[in-house]
Amino acid sequence: MTCDEHSLIADVALFAGGKVLLVKYTDSNKYDHQKGWFLPDAGIGSFEHPERAARRILEEQLGCAVPNVRLGNIESFKGNDGTWHLPFHYYAELDSVPKLKPSPDVAAAEWFDLERLPPKADVAHRGWALTTIAQIRRAQVP
Repeated sequence: MTCDEHSLIADVALFAGGKVLLVKYTDSNKYDHQKGWFLPDAGIGSFEHPERAARRILEEQLGCAVPNVRLGNIESFKGNDGTWHLPFHYYAELDSVPKLKPSPDVAAAEWFDLERLPPKADVAHRGWALTTIAQIRRAQVP
């Protein structure tokens, strides 16, 4: 399998005070031509550990240093382009909502109440972030 046949991705569900952070990106071409809300995400670099990628994403995209991210789950599926996708879903729990410094790549960054998330139609990839948030929250319940 060549590098062009797979896509390694990391995203981060950042929780604080009963809210979760979602972002919209400036250039949808970089994100499978998808518009709408995303969990902060990006590709994993060559030889980059997925956990390091998750921390890098928060630092580069939002100016937010979060030293302790946890792996929520990993998915594996064939993408619309026919390539194998392997997304690593991370999360972090913060005591309070941090001040963010979004990069120019981030068109919007908004904290949503966990009981009032945006409608599926407003979330990229047919609501994928909502499904990921629900999976992570279920896994956290003992």
